[in-house]
Amino acid sequence: MATINSVVLVGNLTKDPELRHTPAGMPVCSLRLAVNTRRKDQATGQWGEKPNYFDITVWGQQGENCAQYLAKGRRVGVQGRLEWREWEAQDGSKRQAVEVVADAVQFLDSRGDGEGGGGEGGGGSYLPPAETTGGTTADFPSSPADDDIPF
Repeated sequence: MATINSVVLVGNLTKDPELRHTPAGMPVCSLRLAVNTRRKDQATGQWGEKPNYFDITVWGQQGENCAQYLAKGRRVGVQGRLEWREWEAQDGSKRQAVEVVADAVQFLDSRGDGEGGGGEGGGGSYLPPAETTGGTTADFPSSPADDDIPF
């Protein structure tokens, strides 16, 4: 029987990304993502938002891009897999954690949109300046036919 280990999350970063490198020089970036769940308060009967927090690990060039272009409050989409880690703490106790290892991270708002907590909206992906069309913008005259587009 086949097994599936897949996670898709959309939320806001709770802190700035932390970039480090393995002894072999591989970049690894740590993200902390808050994803709200809508729940009804049993005592008051009112609906409210409850945040869930996820630790995300992003490897390689994608991790470097996250560290360079993301900041606290930015809205991101993450696709990846769950991974269970166990280690021994400095005091000798056994520790465990579940984290998301990202296969893809999508930047869902522009740099200015997410600062200060972000919002519910979110446009397309943010492209770093080096990946745009060379910094030039074309001026296209508007035509009357533009108003007739049904979407």
